Amino acid sequence: MKTAWELALERSGGILNELNDGQKKAIAEIDRVCKAKLAEFDLSYTDKLMTCTDYKEIEQIKDNMAVERASIMSKAKRDKEKIRDGK
Repeated sequence: MKTAWELALERSGGILNELNDGQKKAIAEIDRVCKAKLAEFDLSYTDKLMTCTDYKEIEQIKDNMAVERASIMSKAKRDKEKIRDGK
């Protein structure tokens, strides 16, 4: 099993790029915003699930949760990659 470092090294083509302080701060801000959005999202959907009584509706809400959670995380990942690539 490979470590996270080995996987990162593999993805970068063998050279790990050093990030400058501005890039590190921007990535940290993306992480902060992503975590805040996920927390808000979890609270919102938890309330919906608590008030729902229909099984089909619960399943639909869970499906929507999975899609929206993936969307939030995907956007954060794309934004981080842009910063790492210097764009």
